[in-house]
Parts: sequence; structure tokens; C-alpha cells
Amino acid sequence: MSSMVSSAFTSLPTTTKTDHLSQKHYFLHSFLPNNINKKNTISKGITRKSTIKCVVAGNGNGNGLFTQTSQEVRRIVPKRNSQNQHLPTVKIVYVVLEAQYQSSLSAAVQTLNNPSKHANFEVVGYLVEELRDVNTYQTFCKDLEDANIFIGSLIFVEELAVKVKNAVEKERDRLDAVLVFPSMPEVMRLNKLGSFSMSQLGQSKSPFFQLFKRNKKGGNAGFADSMLKLVRTLPKVLKYLPSDKAQDARLYILSLQFWLGGSPDNLVNFVKMISGSYVPALKGTKIEYSDPVLFLDTGIWHPLAPCMYDDVKEYLNWYGTRRDASPKLKSANAPVIGLVLQRSHIVTGDESHYVAVIMELEARGAKVIPIFSGGLDYSGPVEKFFIDPITKKPMVNSVVSLTGFALVGGPARQDHPRAVEALMKLDVPYIVALPLVFQTTEEWLNSTLGLHPIQVALQVALPELDGGMEPIVFSGRKSHALHKRVEQLCTRAIKWAELKRKTKAEKKLAITVFSFPPDKGNVGTAAYLNVFASIFAVLEDLKKDGYNVEGLPENAEALIEDVIHDKEAQFNSPNLNVAYKMNVREYQQLTPYSTLLEENWGKAPGNLNSDGENLLVYGKQYGNIFIGVQPTFGYEGDPMRLLFSKSASPHHGFAAYYSFVEKIFGADAVLHFGTHGSLEFMPGKQVGMSDVCYPDSLIGNIPNIYYYAANNPSEATVAKRRSYANTISYLTPPAENAGLYKGLKQLSELISSYQSLKDTGRGQQIVSSIISTAKQCNLDKDVDLPEEGVEISAKERDSVVGKVYAKIMEIESRLLPCGLHIIGEPPTALEAVATLVNIAALDRPEEGISAFPSILAECVGRGIEDVYRGSDKGVLKDVELLKQITEATRGSVAAFVERTTNDKGQVVNVNDKLSSILGFSLNEPWIQYLSNTQFYRADREKLRVLFGFLGECLKLIVADNELGSLKQALEGKYVEPGPGGDPIRNPKVLPTGKNIHALDPQSIPTTAALQSAKVVVDRLLERQKADNGGKYPETVALVLWGTDNIKTYGESLAQVLWMIGVRPIADAFGRVNKVEPVSLEELGRPRIDVVVNCSGVFRDLFINQMNLLDRAVKMVAELDEPEELNYVRKHAVEQANTLGVEVREAATRIFSNASGSYSSNVNLAVENSSWNDEKQLQDMYLSRKSFAFDSDAPGVGMTEKRKVFEMALATAEATFQNLDSSEISLTDVSHYFDSDPTNLVQGLRKDGKKPNAYIADTTTANAQVRTLSETVRLDARTKLLNPKWYEGMLSTGYEGVREIEKRLTNTVGWSATSGQVDNWVYEEANTTFIKDEEMLKKLMNTNPNSFRKLVQTFLEANGRGYWDTSEENIEQLRQLYTEVEDKIEGVDR
Repeated sequence: MSSMVSSAFTSLPTTTKTDHLSQKHYFLHSFLPNNINKKNTISKGITRKSTIKCVVAGNGNGNGLFTQTSQEVRRIVPKRNSQNQHLPTVKIVYVVLEAQYQSSLSAAVQTLNNPSKHANFEVVGYLVEELRDVNTYQTFCKDLEDANIFIGSLIFVEELAVKVKNAVEKERDRLDAVLVFPSMPEVMRLNKLGSFSMSQLGQSKSPFFQLFKRNKKGGNAGFADSMLKLVRTLPKVLKYLPSDKAQDARLYILSLQFWLGGSPDNLVNFVKMISGSYVPALKGTKIEYSDPVLFLDTGIWHPLAPCMYDDVKEYLNWYGTRRDASPKLKSANAPVIGLVLQRSHIVTGDESHYVAVIMELEARGAKVIPIFSGGLDYSGPVEKFFIDPITKKPMVNSVVSLTGFALVGGPARQDHPRAVEALMKLDVPYIVALPLVFQTTEEWLNSTLGLHPIQVALQVALPELDGGMEPIVFSGRKSHALHKRVEQLCTRAIKWAELKRKTKAEKKLAITVFSFPPDKGNVGTAAYLNVFASIFAVLEDLKKDGYNVEGLPENAEALIEDVIHDKEAQFNSPNLNVAYKMNVREYQQLTPYSTLLEENWGKAPGNLNSDGENLLVYGKQYGNIFIGVQPTFGYEGDPMRLLFSKSASPHHGFAAYYSFVEKIFGADAVLHFGTHGSLEFMPGKQVGMSDVCYPDSLIGNIPNIYYYAANNPSEATVAKRRSYANTISYLTPPAENAGLYKGLKQLSELISSYQSLKDTGRGQQIVSSIISTAKQCNLDKDVDLPEEGVEISAKERDSVVGKVYAKIMEIESRLLPCGLHIIGEPPTALEAVATLVNIAALDRPEEGISAFPSILAECVGRGIEDVYRGSDKGVLKDVELLKQITEATRGSVAAFVERTTNDKGQVVNVNDKLSSILGFSLNEPWIQYLSNTQFYRADREKLRVLFGFLGECLKLIVADNELGSLKQALEGKYVEPGPGGDPIRNPKVLPTGKNIHALDPQSIPTTAALQSAKVVVDRLLERQKADNGGKYPETVALVLWGTDNIKTYGESLAQVLWMIGVRPIADAFGRVNKVEPVSLEELGRPRIDVVVNCSGVFRDLFINQMNLLDRAVKMVAELDEPEELNYVRKHAVEQANTLGVEVREAATRIFSNASGSYSSNVNLAVENSSWNDEKQLQDMYLSRKSFAFDSDAPGVGMTEKRKVFEMALATAEATFQNLDSSEISLTDVSHYFDSDPTNLVQGLRKDGKKPNAYIADTTTANAQVRTLSETVRLDARTKLLNPKWYEGMLSTGYEGVREIEKRLTNTVGWSATSGQVDNWVYEEANTTFIKDEEMLKKLMNTNPNSFRKLVQTFLEANGRGYWDTSEENIEQLRQLYTEVEDKIEGVDR
């Protein structure tokens, strides 16, 4: 296959040997193309016609692992003959991360054996990933039994490091030499060279140990710097020390120099030195060896250059004199691309993949400056070679790292702040492409997962923390270039570079909006964002900045009209504005992969985004700006397609849209506007796209900028990895307290009366009114209320009032985002108060910050946890105290913020005002406020620390950079990276306008997450026991979400581990890849069985953690414990017997979608009303969610195991989900009901019993476990039925109506999957939005399409039996439906 051919450039043998460092340059290799005229065609790889199907790796062959390669390709056994048979044999076994040393070491051994002088040398090498295979590992152990020398390098994967350690440890005393170069401490401790050892590593102050310690001042890159410094200086020092120990240490360091030097010559001398010094059979034989040939630590390398350079000016002088370069390449206008390379590939001669990229860039007219480093810190070389030392301006237009590693620290410890600092100085787009490390090219092509999970963690997730983008796989494991991928990488790098060079007036930008579900009322769908008002704000700003935005309407409303109405048709046409009609021939010419879509959609043009003859592109152009409407998936309205277990390809209209944007409109960049579209969720590999993955084909060569909600890092990461997006965060609307309204407000007033009058004769009368009003408000579903008119004691009265009070306080203080955000609009002071109050409510022990409620509770002699528990139980004095604490917190923070605001309520001059406030205790506004409350004695020092932190947070809240970052990206600059997540839990998410990243997937769950998880699991099990006759649930079916685990650092992941009774174990670098069982004595309860449904996004981001969970469950199933104390084992044994399989296979519990597919499609069916009955929804869930991950065969990916899935679900007695941040609740998004199996489990259980459904709410410091029905009621009261919420939404106009409709549709979703929605919720919603004449008109006139869907949803809820109401209500809805239909179609009756 031509995409797998290695580079057309070959290295000639080294002719010049350099043995000292005084020269300016170091000759390395000379390179000449095989045929100079082929230069421009070198990278023409496979055409689109040669389709590579993504099939499952391991099908029918091998071990189910990611790689089936064998060590035998790296084994050299000397040929015996009469001249060498008397010589001893020296056997060398080596284990490395990457294959670059293979050719160099093989060449060295062949040189030594040809002819053999002192010994016969045998060598065999293993790639660390191969040791997962049982047979390979056994061969490795056997090879060690008669080995003389063991060498290991870059062994940083813990589970494999342990395997290496165990195998080598057995033979260590017998081995003549053990040499381990930078690896995990447990492997480094194996080092043995004569009297030199590292067995004390980690317990001593040795310089070697210092390499592994976290260096606070110098950052983690100190590791690489110290190593290089040591390598340079120690041999000189040790040479003059007489002891054997010093000489052995010297030889170890020389070994490291030889190894890092890597060339065949260096490795020949390395093997001679170690063999002659330590192999007993060669004792007394004088084996001459040369000192290491040292190469530049850092420098510039080009395959055609005569030498390496350590001065960029000298390199550019050579570049300008090249005779082979075209005039285009020598032009001052040629884009300049910086490349970052690993020195080890260059010195070992394993660099054909680098050559291919350099030649492809030059063939496309771009100059290159390829820099390298011998260590793991590239920040210095980046600053030295890419930034002009005089002007301090970048000498490159974009940078591509071909190492795949983080800029500072490689696979070991990273220093992201240092990397970001260097990249911000450079200020150009930063792309991190990657070579395959753990798989062969064929294995990667055939894998549905794509990249190996460990490579994703090391070479995709970690570079993202530096701001790296576009993880394109550009070469195979043996450094052969994948030419089609190299083309994609180089074209995209040049496109980003062009943004730096083009003028603003000539740049073309395609703004892409979404419409989901497909309907005119939904154009401009995005989470928490007022899309058209935001686009208008962005375009006005770009216009001022010099972009061509000709014909921009006067306001956002006119912009909506332009885009959503077809001007050629009658005014109220159901069609959107058509920007372009593409005929079928043009479509096929522009879209090389169009024939691949026919399998799912038939011949073009099809019936989606089509008029029957042409494909239609919807949108509107203003000068050089095109606003287009992205087509939808296309199958959301087809119940049969929704049942397919794997998602369909994009349809012709979808492909035509992106062909238009790139090839007809000619966009320099595309801006996807808001969370989120469909492009990144199209079928293809999970990570590491190939040519035939649809996201890669669709985005083509266009730089992709994507506005993404700051609180959704998981889906933003999918967009980064699958559609190469530079994701820029935007703020979610600031959270406010839900407040009280109507009957709830009246209840609050009655409770105040009761507290002041309860000891008079009116106590009983007021309680009767409280009971009756609570029932009118439907609170009798949440609180046990006595019958009205029954006389109760004073103690019981306090108890009833306390419980009602606790419930209405829960409603009042519930956080909700009000309205929708507009890009570039900072919050007002009032909005900042609510956010700061919530930030202040959390303890932050790692930063030495106490929560405000804790400080206040302490000063009145209480613990806040004790107050929370009492309030939850409805203890009246505790409910009242908690209310007072809450009010004091709000008042103090408001007084603090007031000092920093202007007359208009905007926060201004934060820095000046804060410095004047902090430090003057009597003037501190919070002290002044608290002096009038019972909390006047609150600890002043703790408060000062807290408010110092809140002051920093306030600066972040108001420091908006959403527009600024967009303009930076459009100008080809670097956008500073930052974490996504919940700004309340992690204020570092602010300010927005950052390039969002997730986290190192191997860093979760953290210790703090495990502590929080234990609290929630204990409360869940207690609640289930109380609802289940005192019995523990045997099985809990639960969901793992990507974003939740990022925000909480793995709390829900830790919940699963704690349910089955295991604890995660972190390695020396803090990475979690191992678990151990907790004893039953410590656990104090049975191990609970689990059925885990991982979202498609969790699967993409945390496949390592799925592996961990599967290993944990299987480990627990195999424990020798009584079945009544280990429900995992009990059920696995039963299921193994039924299915006739091993217990280990029956203990499969970790499920998700097929690779490249997302969601159960239940949400699509509900949103588009395209389902017949609940059975059909349940079939969708089973069909799409029954793919299991198997840690015993991780390379196979997701495998359908529906029978095991159904049997496991049939044992579930409870279903469970988590809510972890205030802005997303059960009815805000469709994902939650899409993953809810409550009714499904009832259908699968033999006894037909419905499981109890629970929701954990950790949105506040007081974590709660409620039933699903309690949570749905709370959600309805605080959002859908709350005037504060719906008036806030309606104030945003067109989009606000859609938000109201969406909440009602999602409520119907919960009725469909769980049956847990009370009738009164629909009744009250009908009263609020339909019975109120004024409200009804407002909804209909503002967004008639969304209003029609609202009416339709009410009728559907009634028709499906979820809402029982009067015939009069139904008749009114039917009439309204006809009326709004006529209005939309422009019919005047």
C-alpha cells in the first residue's frame, strides 16, 4: 500500500567521524534524493478510491492486543564458523519505548560480528508494548536466562515497568551488566555496573534520585536539564577518583552518552566498553573503544545540509545558497514552518519520516527550520531558534512538533507552565503530530479505536495542556512516512501559517451555526449561548478591525431574518436562505469521498439539503464572511436508522456543505459557533484519524476555530482530536439562586410567622395553613405531611415546619444559569456576586482556604457538616441556622463586590480597589457586614485568606478575552490553553477565551475525588437500604460522563471503584493505572455489582480508565469470598454457568457505544418525535449501548456483548446518575434521559420490578442523594416553572423560546425512559405557557417554529399517556397548533 512506503530519501553512510566538540559544526549524514526530479511527487500517496475499511484489530488474528509484532525481527544470532567458534558469546537483551534504536543497534552488532574479534555478539530487542502478550513475555523471560547484558530505556508505562522489573530482578545478580536509561524509578533501581547500583534510588540523596524529584523552582523539565548536565560533567570529575565505585559510575554515565549519541559507531563502542569491562569471559582481554561521538544537545538539522547548526543565522545563510531550491522557496514571501524533532531519531539514522515532512513542506513552497534537542525540554531551543533575538518576533509562521510529546518533559514529568510561557513568547499556531509508537501501521489502520490508549495519554492529552492542536498521525512505527497523512499535516500547517501572513481585508471566514433538532426555530442552537447576538457582536468587532463584512444588517434580529428566510420564496417560507446550489457533477468533483456515502444514503443528491436536482447550502454571505447552517446527522427522524448499532456516514448534503466552504467560498478558516455541531461526532476512529475517517475528510484543509462552552471540556476535546479544532471557551451565564415565587413564596412567609408566633396560641393554625399551602405546591410528594385539621404536638409541629422549610430552602438556593451568554459581554457586579458566593462555599484544603459557611458555623460553635445533616433531616433550628449562614455569606460577598463597581453596576478597576480593601481590617467590607449579625466573631485571618482568593477570582470573572482570542486565532497567533470545567469548583477555568483542554487521563481519580465518592456511595447505599426493606442493592446500573469526570477529577469513576470495593493506586508519577481490593472488614458491607454505561465521549477520553474499571471488576469477580458478601462474584458465576463461559468473561460490566458512535439515539427519537412506543426506545438503548471493553483484549476495541449486557442489567435494583455542576441539570440536556435504563431494567428483570432510580447532586458543598422523581420535581420548580428562569430566557428573544421548548421535550424524555414525572409538572407548565394569553402571544410571535414544537410536545405528552388533563386543555392546544401552522406557512384565514 503506497501510504505505507518509506521516504524516497535514503541516508548515505557516515563518512566523517567527529571525536571532539571544538568544531563549530558536526557532520552527521549527507542526503540526496534518489531522483531530483521526483521531489514534487514524493508524497502522492494512496488515492481516496483505495478505501481502507476501519475493521476491528485482532479479528481472526493474534492476541487481542494493540500489537501483534514479534521480537524476532530484532533478533541477531551470530553465524558460527571456524574462525569464531572458539570465541565466547555475549548476549544482549534490550527493551525500548520506540523502535528508533533497532536499526542502529542491529548495525552495531553486525559490525562487531563481521568479523568477530573478541566475542560473538547476539542481540534481541523488545518494544515495551509487546510485553503485554503472554507468549512474548515468556520469551523475554527466557531470553534473560542466558543474557549477559540487559538494556532498558524510556519505560514509563507502569504495568509494563512492573513486568520488566519482575523479569530482570530474577536474573539481576547473575547478569554481568544491567543498564537502564531514563525510566520509572522501579526500573531505574535495577541498574548494576560492577559496584555501581541504583538500588537505593528514592531513599538517598544521590544525584540520580534528584533527577526524579519534582523540582519546584526549575519545574519538571529540570529532569531533562539535570540529566544532560550530569552526562556532560560527571565523567570528567569521576575520571580522577581512584575507587572502583567511581569508575563504575563513570562508565554508567559514558554508557548514557553513547546511548543518547545513538549512531551505529557510538553503539559499537558502547557494546565494546561494557563487554570488555564486565563480561567475565572477556576479563583480561584488552578491548579498545573510542570515546562517545558527541552531537549538539540542541540545534538545527536538515537532511540536505552538510552539518548540524547551532546558529539560526548560519542555517538560513546555507538555506539561501541551496542550488536545489526553487525560486518560490527562496522568496521572501514563502511561509516559514518551524519543526521540532527528536535528536535520537536523527543520530540513529531513523529519520525518514522527518525527511518526508521537510520535503513535502518545501514542495509546497514553505521554508523549514527543523530544530532538535537531545533532552526532553524543547522550550529553550524553541526560544533560541524560532524567535529573532533582536526584534523578539517569531521567525516562523507556525510550528509543528513531530515528537508527539509535551514540549517540556517528554513521557516523564511535564512542566506545562514553562511550555506555555515559551509558546506565548513565540505566538504562532502550535501543532503536535505523532508517529505511531505502540502499533504497526496496519494495526492502526484496522483499529476502530485508532491510537493506543497509552499513546493517547502521553502524546495527545499531554501536548493539549501545552496548547497543542491537530494530533495527526504522520508516520508508522519504523519511521516510514504515511504520505497521505503527511500531505494533510503539511497543508494544514501552511494554512495556519497563511493566517499569520494574509491581510485582514482579504481573509475569508465561514461562520458555521447549528440547527438541532432540524427546524427553523432551532437555527443557531448552542448551549447557553445567544448565538445570533454573539455573531453580530463578533462581526461588528471584526469590521472595526479591518475585515470585509459588507452588507452586515443593523442588528442581531435582522441578521436572524437574513439567514432563516429564503428571500426568493414567500416571506414565511419553511426553507432557510439558500446561499449556493451545487449540481451533482460539481459535488462529485469537489468531494472525492462522495461514493463512500452511497452505502448509507444512495446516489446524490438524495433528499436532505436538496431540491431533487441540486444540493443546497443554506446561509448568507456578507463580504468575506459567510454564515452557514451546518446540516444535521440526517437520520434523527427515521426510527429504523436510529436502531442501528453504529452511526451512519454523513449524508451528501453534509459533505456538500464542507466542500462549498473549502473549495467554492474558499474559507481561510471556519468558525464553528457554540456547543456543539455534528462534524466531530461523525464515524471514524476515536483518536488518530486516517484518510477515511469522516471528520478528517469533511474538515479537509481548513483551520477550524470553535467556540465551546467553558464547562464542557470533554466534548470540546472530541472536537479538538477528531475535527482538529482550536477550541476557544465562552462563559456560561452566571448562576443565580432560583428564589421563590407564587405558593412557595407564600410558604416562606408562613414559616417566618410560625417562628415568631409558634409559642402563642396561633402555632397550630399557622401549621395547618403551611400543610395546606405545601399540598397546593405539590410538596406532599417530597415531604410526609399529616392530614389537614389533625391536632399535632408542638414537637411534631416543629418537625413538619422544619421539613417543609428545608425543602423550600433547597429550592430557593438552587443555582441556575439565567438567560444566555453573549460573546464578549463581561458579567455585571450582581452576576459576579452569585458566582463568588458559590466559589466561597467550597473548602479548598490544598490551597489553605476554608469555606465561608464553615468559618461562620465555627464561630457559633457548630461544624458545618453537622448543620447540613440536621437541615437535611428538617431539624428546624438547623434549617434556620443554615439560612442565616447563607444570607450572611451572600451579604458579605455583595458588600465586598460593591466596593469594586461603578454606577452602572459593572465591575471596574478591580486591582486598585482590591489593594485598598485587603489589609485594613476595620474597613474590610465583610467585617462591617458581619458585625451586625451573630457571626461577628468569625475568624478574621481565615476570612482575609478567603477574600484574598475571592478577589483573585473576581479579576478572572470580569477579565473577558473571548473576542480577543478569536482574533488571535484568525491572525495566526497562539491561543493560551486553559482547563475546561466548572468555574465554581475550579476558578482557573476563567477567564474564558482560552484554548480548552481536558486533563491527563491517567491522573484520575485523585485522592480528593475518592474521598467525595465514598461519601456519595455511602449515602446512596443508605438511601437504597431505607427504600428497600434494609437490604443492600445487589447491582447498581450507572452512567459515566466525560465532562463530569474532568470537572470532579474522577469522582464518579471513584464511585464505581468504591461500590465494588477496590482502591486506585498511583505510581511514582501520580498516574493511576492500578487497583487493589479493599478487605471486606474495612469495607464493612458487601461488594456491590455494577453495570457501567460509559458515554461515547468518556470512552474516547478515558479508555485507560475503562481498562482500569474492567480489570477491577474482573479481579473482584475472581476473589475467593462468600457470594453473599461479593455480589459481583455471585452474579458472574451465575451468568458464567448460564452462558457456558469463564467467570472472567461473564464479569463484563463496562459498556458503551461502538467506536466512532455516540449516544443511545433515544434522545434523537424523543426530540424528533420519531418513535412508536417505549419498547422501541429500549431496543435502541440495547442495540447501541451493548458494546463492551475487554481489558484482556484491549486492542480489539468495543465488542458487542448484548446477552451479557441484558443479563447484568436484569440484576439491577437501582439506577444511578450524577449531577455535578449547577448549570446542567436533568432537563437542560437530553444526554441524561438518553442514558437512563430505569424502565428498560424493569422489562429485563424476571420479577418485573422497577428499580429505584437515584441522582447524586454534588453541585453544592452539601452533597445529596435524591430519587429521580424528587430531582425532576426540583428541576421543574427551579427552571421550567420558575418566572426568574423563563423570563430570563425570554429576554434573549428567539433563542429563549427554544430553550423553554427544549426543557419540556426533555421532561417528556424522562417520562418515556423512567416514568418518574408527576402529572402536575405538565399541568403547571400548560397553565404557565398556554393558559396565560399574554405569554402565549409572546412565545408565538418571538419564535413561531419553536412554539409549534412546544404545543406539539404537550399534545404528545397527553397522547402517550404521560399527562392526564381536561379535554378543554387538549382542544385549546389542537386549535393553537393549527393557528401556528398557518402563521408559519403564511396562510391568512
